[in-house]
Amino acid sequence: MNHVDPLPDDAPIQRRDWVTRRAKALSLLTLDTASWCAGFLIASWARYEFGITPRQCALALGAAGVCAVIHAALEQVRFTARGRHPVGSVGEARDLGGTVVLAAAVALAALLPMTDRPVPASVPVLGAAVALLMMGAGRVTYRWRRDRDARPARSADRTLIYGVDAASERLVRVLLGDPASGYLPVGLLDDDPDKQGLRVAGLRVLGGRDRLTQAVRDTRASTVIFSINGSDAALMRDVRSRTLQAGAAFKVLPPVRELLDRPVTADAVRDLQLTDLLGRAQRVAELTVERNGLAGRRVLVTGAGGSIGSELCRQIARCDPGELMMLDRDESALHALQMSLHGRALLDGPELILADIRDGDGIARVIADRRPDIVFHAAALKHLTLLQRHPGEAVKTNVQGTLNVLEACRDVAEFVNISTDKAANPISVLGYSKRITERLMAHYADRYGAKFLSVRFGNVLSSRGSVLTAFQAQVRAGLPITVTHPDVTRYFMTMQEAVHLVLQAAVLGRGGEALVLDMGEPVRIAEVAQRLAAEASPPPEIVYTGLRPGEKLHEDLFGVDEIDSRPLHPLISHVRVPALAPEELAGLDPYGDPDEMVKRLAACCDDNLARLGDTTRLSALPSPR
Repeated sequence: MNHVDPLPDDAPIQRRDWVTRRAKALSLLTLDTASWCAGFLIASWARYEFGITPRQCALALGAAGVCAVIHAALEQVRFTARGRHPVGSVGEARDLGGTVVLAAAVALAALLPMTDRPVPASVPVLGAAVALLMMGAGRVTYRWRRDRDARPARSADRTLIYGVDAASERLVRVLLGDPASGYLPVGLLDDDPDKQGLRVAGLRVLGGRDRLTQAVRDTRASTVIFSINGSDAALMRDVRSRTLQAGAAFKVLPPVRELLDRPVTADAVRDLQLTDLLGRAQRVAELTVERNGLAGRRVLVTGAGGSIGSELCRQIARCDPGELMMLDRDESALHALQMSLHGRALLDGPELILADIRDGDGIARVIADRRPDIVFHAAALKHLTLLQRHPGEAVKTNVQGTLNVLEACRDVAEFVNISTDKAANPISVLGYSKRITERLMAHYADRYGAKFLSVRFGNVLSSRGSVLTAFQAQVRAGLPITVTHPDVTRYFMTMQEAVHLVLQAAVLGRGGEALVLDMGEPVRIAEVAQRLAAEASPPPEIVYTGLRPGEKLHEDLFGVDEIDSRPLHPLISHVRVPALAPEELAGLDPYGDPDEMVKRLAACCDDNLARLGDTTRLSALPSPR
């Protein structure tokens, strides 16, 4: 008995699609044939001064039939060789024009040598022009009907798009062609005088932001989508204010840099985020990631469960590494990380490593067993005020923990340590400990002859414990927003910028350096609090608590003796860091007197110990392991 394979589950769908394609092809063939016939009849009728005999009609139809056959043959050859464009598109119109001209030229070349021509020589020329016009009209009608049927439902929000650029043009076409988008574009706005009166996909530019209220009223729009790539925060705030005053909702299309890995769609439109209003342009668009630097290599990330570490892992995973190893002491953080990477978290894969960098012997075994090529060291304690009260914890994790990893990485080719802007001219336990790690990196770069370096971050937006996250938590809880000082400023960078800088460091950095991203102008924390308060209803009170021990009014990016040098990239500074041998950490007892510990941390941050009040070199200290 012969075995008959069952039809696949989608066989009815495949058959229906095949029937639809055949029907469309037959419809186009019928339209083109009818257009040739009509064109030749009209051309013959005009040639004989509007008096045409039945015999002349028959001859004209016969010639038109020949041209239609030639046209169909040329179309099939073109389709086989180059494929087809969508019906009604500019590409199809170009190909259609070329086919019609070529078919008419063949017919004319056949007629000219004849002494007894079935139709006058002018008929193929005029008839082809009329036929092309009719073919185009039929296709435009089809495209119009299809686009009309694909428009969003009448219940969709009538929407104005502010900003006319490449991204907004794509957005308009996507929204008009997506019945489920929820947004129905009804007009455009732009402040550029040269764009006034322009039409994009049938929508007119109605004016600039000064006309926004009137445009909302005239078009009955309920939403305004802000879409200008690279715009400043002041412009966004102004447009948002005008939109809310007009009684419309305000949405944002993220900048192109956030859409590189996905197309512009209706889902890309989102609510305004406070990060959009911070008043500084993101630099990540100008930082390219060299993915080939990680492809096929064994990569280890310490502190992989943290905000920066987890985002690092997600970005590295896209670079096709030979193996990605994620180390953290927090099992719940590793669980969440694996879930974000794979959509499941069985915790049974070798990529997860549960270990503590304070355990020198354990870290040494991990490094010896897994043999990474590149290490990204993100494990650290980072809360300034807490470490100021517990300096021994900063010593055990940030200093001795980093030493443990460095001692174990003698065979690692590249090591990138994540530091902070508080390491420049440090005055806090956090700053001291991170400056020491920068100096240790320089020592081990010389000792191993490898690319061991650091990167300095400002405040990373939306990371755990960041000032913005704290402010948002206070607002959600209905509490006052607490700011240390009305004039305090900080440098901010987005998570994308932070991760791009780390990945760039693995490519551009040189051993013993600290890399610093150009983060623009520092931002007043009080202004951030005021903008966040303005978003809340009712607006919370802002309370000033005063600077805490170890906090600066204004952060530095460079130390007093450091030079801002940018030899390889205009946005990345390379700072030479003086080496610090582990032996100079002698006497740094994490269980000793806290005040003495802070003094010794400060002394280890600078080569000139006398200037910091410590005139004696510290005695040798055995390896922390």
